[in-house]
Amino acid sequence: MSSPELERRLRAALADTHLETPRPIATLETPLLDKLIPAAMRATLRPAAVLVPMIRRGADLHVLLTVRAPNLRTHGGQIAFPGGAKDASDITAVDNALREAQEEVGLDPASVEIVGYLDDFPTLSRFLVTPVVGIVDPEPMLSLQQDEVAEVFDVPFSVLADPASFERKLFERAGFKVPIYEVNWQGRRIWGATAGMLWDLAGRMRR
Repeated sequence: MSSPELERRLRAALADTHLETPRPIATLETPLLDKLIPAAMRATLRPAAVLVPMIRRGADLHVLLTVRAPNLRTHGGQIAFPGGAKDASDITAVDNALREAQEEVGLDPASVEIVGYLDDFPTLSRFLVTPVVGIVDPEPMLSLQQDEVAEVFDVPFSVLADPASFERKLFERAGFKVPIYEVNWQGRRIWGATAGMLWDLAGRMRR
């Protein structure tokens, strides 16, 4: 698929998404979700947002990802999108995601065109994360907040839009074997919530 066609399909796949409540919850076809995170618990999850930044390079799109600093209390060293918990100053998930991306990697909010949203993602660390998808143009000059972000890298969107790039594996948590998705690309292991959000996006692209 050509890069312009991939961007056209991305925009079409997200055209009907919105932030109106109630928002859809990602399940990843995981029947154990209700046991791991019961509906009553979901109502108490702390709101958060991440930005799924699509950097435009000519006609190509590349997905920007961060490697979390190894000394962080949770998820240290893991691959993630820029993002975090909602602050009192954040009116919407867009405000939340753009603020966190600017703080973590120095991404200018004015360079981001929001094109849609993925399903809210409940995490075992007790957050309900809203993924905000944006196209970044021009190529950004980044400045990393070193105590949170060890490095950044990007993956061609054509790779992450292809369901064949994903492996379904089992992750043991609280005595349950939970199905998760994983992408291995050039020595990088993308898994957990980040891979789950990307799987949601890949699914939308193939509809």
